[in-house]
Amino acid sequence: MTGRIILPNLASLFREAGQRWGNLPAFSSRGREGLFRSVTYREWVDRSLALATSLMELGVEARDHLAILADNRFEWILADAAIQFCGAADVPRASDVTPPEIAYILDHSDVEVAFLENEEVLAKLLSVRNLLPKLRDVILMEASGSIGEHNLSENHAFFKVHLLQDLEIRGRDLREQGNQEAERRIHSVKPEDLFTIIYTSGTTGTPKGVQLTHGAIASQINNLPFTLGPGDRSLSILPIWHSYERVFEIISIASGMETCYTNLRHLGEDLQTVRPTIMVSAPRLWEGLHRRMMTRVEGLPKINRLLFHAARFSAHKVRRAHAFFSGQEIDLTGRGGIGSFLLAIRHGIGWILCFFPWLVLDRLVLKKLRSVVGGRLRGTISGGGALPPHVDNFFNDIGIPVLEGYGLTESCPVLAVRTWNRLVIGTVGPFFPETELRLVDPLSGTVLFPDPSRKDGGRGRRGEIHAKGPQIMKGYYKDPEGTARVLRDGWLATGDLGVVTFNDCLKIVGRCKETIVLLGGENVEPLPIESRLLESELIDQCMLVGQDKKHLGVLVVPSLAGFKVAGVSAPDLTALKCMEEVPRMLRREISQRISAANGFKAFERVSAMEILEHPFEVGDELTMTFKLKRHVIAERHADAIEAMFDS
Repeated sequence: MTGRIILPNLASLFREAGQRWGNLPAFSSRGREGLFRSVTYREWVDRSLALATSLMELGVEARDHLAILADNRFEWILADAAIQFCGAADVPRASDVTPPEIAYILDHSDVEVAFLENEEVLAKLLSVRNLLPKLRDVILMEASGSIGEHNLSENHAFFKVHLLQDLEIRGRDLREQGNQEAERRIHSVKPEDLFTIIYTSGTTGTPKGVQLTHGAIASQINNLPFTLGPGDRSLSILPIWHSYERVFEIISIASGMETCYTNLRHLGEDLQTVRPTIMVSAPRLWEGLHRRMMTRVEGLPKINRLLFHAARFSAHKVRRAHAFFSGQEIDLTGRGGIGSFLLAIRHGIGWILCFFPWLVLDRLVLKKLRSVVGGRLRGTISGGGALPPHVDNFFNDIGIPVLEGYGLTESCPVLAVRTWNRLVIGTVGPFFPETELRLVDPLSGTVLFPDPSRKDGGRGRRGEIHAKGPQIMKGYYKDPEGTARVLRDGWLATGDLGVVTFNDCLKIVGRCKETIVLLGGENVEPLPIESRLLESELIDQCMLVGQDKKHLGVLVVPSLAGFKVAGVSAPDLTALKCMEEVPRMLRREISQRISAANGFKAFERVSAMEILEHPFEVGDELTMTFKLKRHVIAERHADAIEAMFDS
């Protein structure tokens, strides 16, 4: 009962998982008392088949589009599997979807049947019911009252409302009577059939419906470059409708893992209860865990703090030495023999001096830190944004490998990812199997990598990342112009800037559209500067600004916890901003971090600053994976931005 399931369509994969993994726990949900209740693979598949049978009785045809508007929970994956067993495709979104988004997405994607998490989401849908003439059936995952199946009142009798549990019961009865239509539909699904339409909540513009096929997502499972299996357990915290979390959940199903649903509110407690072996999330989660651990360290007696810093120092030296001698240290220049020899001496000395202290201190100190995340975590997978270097180094130093990856919704999503055997910090790892990447000059269109005319093949040159492979999207739904802008001859133009290192890993260095062009014509990539600023315990969030200005400025959300450790306490950000010493401390911090000593050029220095009184919120100024919606933030704080440059 080992080995990942490899099949060309996901409906067959789900069905096979029920048979192969049988009574193994598939999904666990947190009860009110904090205990997790598991559902086995066999139970999940049997219930999904019953639900699919009911959906077909409601008139769901192969290749229909059904919406799922709900957060991470077992009923989500139950509904998703049922949709796939019908040979249909899902259109997913979280429960915090707004009424205008519901109206646009459901109408644009031609949805006739929608799963909703609860009556709160139903109320949002009812507020835009006149804009959804195609919708005929709504299925509630939970309801506080006895809604049952009925027509809505005469004033808005547009669709029927059903309870999911009622449809499950009906489907089970039909199957007991011999209905096998679900099996026939499963066998008819082809790799080129649509699996999902994911509407991006990107950093710019109107949401686009990314069409991903069964074959595209199956290629991600089939080409996974590391091993997971029964006995592994993950905590699901990223929005399940997001391609990153979604594909990892399918990988978990194919591997026989257990997925446990949690949320940010219960994360600390659930890490101790579930004790996951693998986790995926956006950088923001790891930043928060890093800050929590460092706050705990700062509260220790002085001798314990000294032991921690000694443990971290020795671990860092040993890890760096191991990375160098195993070819896993980032190489952006193609260093020669003399440079390598000198580095070998330095790392060899570091390993000799620090190896035995590290062995002792790892057991005395770092093991206790690892217990904060359950003590069994053998790796974390970070994606959906750039992981700050100090956070990346921290977790790898304390013995929790970070497998940072890179991709887009349009690529299912993974294009590159670190593995346990290719863990090159500072990069997002080697190219994903069966994936071609090239780097293109954004202005001229010249291919910079691979370049067979150069001895180095184009390594070390910066360009826009273009990708080709089986995981690339079919296109944007009903948007041939938008598709043509990013997809040509099978190559997806990502809009991201990258460099291929001399040890053949990909490093992300910015975004084409995020580049700030100063009045003097200098191009500035905000990401490296923002990442360096976020290393400060005094800064919680920040965004660089300065388009068409003489110099750079930054919007800063200060950290209440960080200032408290520094001896400045305040009840909220508004009070903190009013304290005289706060701007002075922040300016000093910014000046020290963005300096020539740290490798920043003169035009990259930050000369203006505005302190914000409210943090950036997910779904508002941040995407669901915590990326900055730069256009939203810039518009919302336009007056403050102008004022900082006028002063």
